[in-house]
Amino acid sequence: QVQLVESGGGSVQSGGSLSLSCAAFGNGYNRYYLGWFRQAPGKEREWVSSIDTDGRTSYADFVKGRFTVSRDNAKSTLYLQMNYLKPDDTAMYYCAAGLYAADLTLAIEYNYWGQGIQVTVSS
Repeated sequence: QVQLVESGGGSVQSGGSLSLSCAAFGNGYNRYYLGWFRQAPGKEREWVSSIDTDGRTSYADFVKGRFTVSRDNAKSTLYLQMNYLKPDDTAMYYCAAGLYAADLTLAIEYNYWGQGIQVTVSS
């Protein structure tokens, strides 16, 4: 079992940058697939990015080229660097971890979730 705690959110103007972190507390961090999701008010939770146990990354089209996901297994921490932020990126961001995932874009594939952290981008 693992507990996830996000940090680093906040408010920024359009075109700015923010960096999110997700610290994991528990055993076997190296064995987990990791992902970032977000949910805007009145919208469903959507997949943003993921990174597997070998460090392979994938991104939703709407963040490709702007966001970068990474993991530091020694620190049991997941990161999301967000550049060129847009007002449409405003949402609660969640990190997630799973031991097995056939499709890393599906929220149901993840076993553990952080509490979420707010990102607000103003125009």
